[in-house]
Amino acid sequence: MEPTGKNKEHDWHALAPKDVLDELGVSGSGLSGQEAARRLERYGPNKLEKEDRASPWKIFLDQFKNILIIILLIATVLSLLVGEAVDAIIIFAIVVFSAVLGFVQEYRAERALEALKKMLHATITVLRDGAEVDVDAALVVPGDVMLLEAGDKVPADGRVLESNYLKCDEAPLTGESLPVSKKVDPLERDLSMGDRVNMVYTGSVVTYGRARAVVTSTGMDTEFGKIAREVAAVET
Repeated sequence: MEPTGKNKEHDWHALAPKDVLDELGVSGSGLSGQEAARRLERYGPNKLEKEDRASPWKIFLDQFKNILIIILLIATVLSLLVGEAVDAIIIFAIVVFSAVLGFVQEYRAERALEALKKMLHATITVLRDGAEVDVDAALVVPGDVMLLEAGDKVPADGRVLESNYLKCDEAPLTGESLPVSKKVDPLERDLSMGDRVNMVYTGSVVTYGRARAVVTSTGMDTEFGKIAREVAAVET
C-alpha cells in the first residue's frame, strides 16, 4: 500500500506515531520486500544528486564568466589604451581579488558537499516482511521502519515510533553541540528542525540508546538533501 498522501515532512513531528504509519501506508512491522521495491522505483535511490566534480582550474576560470569581472577586464584594457597604467593596475588587482575570493568560496562549498555525502552510512537495519534485515542505505524508502542503535549514522529522515533513551548528534545539521534526547509524543506544528525532538535526520549519529523510526523522507527530500542543494547552489 502506498502512502495515503503527499509527504509533508514539516508535519510529521505533529502527528502521533499511529497517524504517521497510516499516512505512510505501513504497519509497525515494516514494509514487505515487494512494496519496498515498488517504492524504490517510485521515489528513487536514497542518494544525494551527484554532479561531475569540477577541477580547481575550472572553478577558477569560471570566475571570469561573471559579468562584473568581464566589465572590469574591459575597463582594465581601456585604461591601458588611454595611458592610465595606475588605474589599470588597480582595476586588475580588483579583478584578481574577486576571482580568488569566488574560487575559495566555490572550492570550499564543493569540499563541504563531498564531506556531506561521505557522512551517509553504508547499511542500516530495517524491518522487511516483519524480519530484521540489513540493507544498503541507498535502498531505504519512505515507510521503512529503521532499527537504530548507538553508532548508527541515520540514513534518512524519520519519525521516532519507540525510543529507549535514544540520543543523536545533530551538530552537522543544527549546530547543536550536545546530543539530542529523542521522544515519541507528537509536538507543536510550528517548530524549527532542531526542536523536532521526535524526528531523526539523515547525517546525524546515534550516540546512545535504541529506537524504532519510520522513514518519512529520502534522498534530496531530506533536510540533509536540502543542505546539499544549498551548498551546490553556491557553486553555480
